[in-house]
Amino acid sequence: MKRRDLLLATATSLASATPALHAQTAPVRILVGAPAGGTTDTMARTLAIELGRILGRVVVVENRPGAGGNIAADAVAKSAPDGNTLLMSFTSHAINASLYPSLPFDPERDFTPLTMMSTSPAILVAHPSLPANNLKELIALAKARPGKLNFAIGALGSSLHMAGDLFKMMSGAYIVNIPYRGTAPAIQDVLAGQVEMMFANIGNAQAHLRAGKLKALGVTSPKRLAAFPDVPAIGEVLPGYESSAWFGLFGPGRMAPDLARRVGDAARQAIATPEVQRRIQAEGATPVGNTPDEFARFVHVEIERWAKVVKYSGAKPE
Repeated sequence: MKRRDLLLATATSLASATPALHAQTAPVRILVGAPAGGTTDTMARTLAIELGRILGRVVVVENRPGAGGNIAADAVAKSAPDGNTLLMSFTSHAINASLYPSLPFDPERDFTPLTMMSTSPAILVAHPSLPANNLKELIALAKARPGKLNFAIGALGSSLHMAGDLFKMMSGAYIVNIPYRGTAPAIQDVLAGQVEMMFANIGNAQAHLRAGKLKALGVTSPKRLAAFPDVPAIGEVLPGYESSAWFGLFGPGRMAPDLARRVGDAARQAIATPEVQRRIQAEGATPVGNTPDEFARFVHVEIERWAKVVKYSGAKPE
């Protein structure tokens, strides 16, 4: 072979190998559609450490907040399905399917579900001055004073917003939503007695509950929580009520099955490690680590379930 032909053949070989080489050496990016410091961000960073170790790759987290998680989701939906760009999403992935009149992606078709990382129930808390000390008393009070009681909402269209509207839909109580830009100002106004109550994340509420600054009326999990054994599940009074935030790992649509299986298996292995389990539980959440098929079925059911609540609520994206 002539030297020129040898050089050409070598260059061609290297060029064809570059994508595969790049796929193995480039960092894996986990995009998060929420600000740094929040629960979704914490879940992503917790997973990234162990996932990188198991894959033998560098795994980095990129925050792209905005539009209820849609900015990050859109970026992943449009990414190459090579396993280098993943999405740590949350309950709004299912809620947004009906909350937004049009999305630049399909929440099911344009993503490859890999595994659900965790679920996190909420707790219905109230200012101590509220003249209702349990769920039955609250429902009776709300019906006796329609439109006079208020829910503080950290973000329109969030899982906590939908938890409250599901409660109203199932109880028939008319309670007014007071929207805030974030959970912190919402809970501060409940602590001050400016708003009677709210659905809050366990992590945001437990210190105030222990200090007696708030009282707990119910949890959104199917059963009572070990951390609050005296607080009833709302489903005990409203059978069938359940509303938990969830956090899950997706890839772009059209990922090759063997690649999706490899990344999903690594993620589940990471979730099963003691350190990741500890960090998830420290957030008041429960580790899951289900299969891609189980996660895909769950997302499909969630989209249908929340569509009914969004329609009832009349909520519009901000």
